[in-house]
Amino acid sequence: MKYVISKTTVGLAFSTFFAMTSMAQEGENLVPNGSFESTDGKAKKLSMIESATGWTSPTGARADLYVPGKVAEINVPENIYGKEDAREGTNYAGIVAFSYGNKIPRTYLTAKLAAPLKKGMKYCVKFYVSLAEASKYASNNIGVNFAKKPFATEDKATIKDVAHVLSSENDTKRVNQTYAWYQVCNVYEAEGGEKFITIGNFFADDQTKSENNKKPKDMKNDQIIAAYYYLDDVSVILLNDGEKCDCMKEEVSEYSSTVYQKAIILNDKMTVNQKIESQVTFFAFGKTNFTPAGKEALDFIAEQLKANPDMKLDVMGHSDAAEDKVGIEKPQFANMAEKRTNAVIQYLTEKGIQENRLNSASQGSALPNEENSDSDEEDLKMARNRRVTFKVM
Repeated sequence: MKYVISKTTVGLAFSTFFAMTSMAQEGENLVPNGSFESTDGKAKKLSMIESATGWTSPTGARADLYVPGKVAEINVPENIYGKEDAREGTNYAGIVAFSYGNKIPRTYLTAKLAAPLKKGMKYCVKFYVSLAEASKYASNNIGVNFAKKPFATEDKATIKDVAHVLSSENDTKRVNQTYAWYQVCNVYEAEGGEKFITIGNFFADDQTKSENNKKPKDMKNDQIIAAYYYLDDVSVILLNDGEKCDCMKEEVSEYSSTVYQKAIILNDKMTVNQKIESQVTFFAFGKTNFTPAGKEALDFIAEQLKANPDMKLDVMGHSDAAEDKVGIEKPQFANMAEKRTNAVIQYLTEKGIQENRLNSASQGSALPNEENSDSDEEDLKMARNRRVTFKVM
């Protein structure tokens, strides 16, 4: 049976580790533990969001907490539903935002704010989501509801109520980004007295837009018939007169800021060469900075090279065609493939690998990533192309 609940449902007692204050301080995040770093006890399985201090689920279908450790299904960065580094700190949460025919109940996150919202005041509300690779669907409508009283039911219910904050491009955007964090951000003008924040999808299925999500080639786990999102870095901050959310700034970069991330799955049947050659580091447009996942790949390669002192490596840098084009007029974007190759070689030598074991073999944009398909968005294809790959000599 499908349930729907509203604010008239009996309230649930919440506890927070923040003391209640009479008014918000300038720049203060009113969401205690917005990055899920503080925990009460240790999460040992899925559905244990209550282990994150100050957070709970308002329905009988519990949200999930992911933490680094020995429990594979809730590990960070790699877990049962995919692979993602935390955006802030080391932990993050996970929710079901949509499931075809409601076959998997939606889940929600709720926390008590550090102070009630003030009537007529404007607040910058922001959080980040990333679609888990095991999701069969992607959806829109992931948003925030503010309330004076908390939702509460033990039924595995869908909450249908007002979404006070949605992404500014919500009408057309299905959040299908599995390779980095997508920002949901907007301004909320308070009605006054709101004490609780709840995050999830508050729209009926027929008002929610969804699309199929292609299963990654290297994803071994079965897909779940849902749009499942990792969630991190939640904030509600009072805005002064004339102040804007940074998501609302007019200045928009003219180049892509997307950084692709790939879940690399190793197994005991792979040779050392295969394990090394499966590693890839990806980059933002015009950048040579390493992501946490990129450093993890390079650290693994360094370990293998140390264990095999006769092994040598081709380090192959790649750029996307847009970088090459822009680089003609703007030198800072020129030769990005070579710059990335040099950055990787420098990193490996600093890890103790002799430079004469590393051969620079920059390719420019001549070899696009084989994982790209015609149906992919252009921004995603370019992000996949901005990479460094490896070949054992």
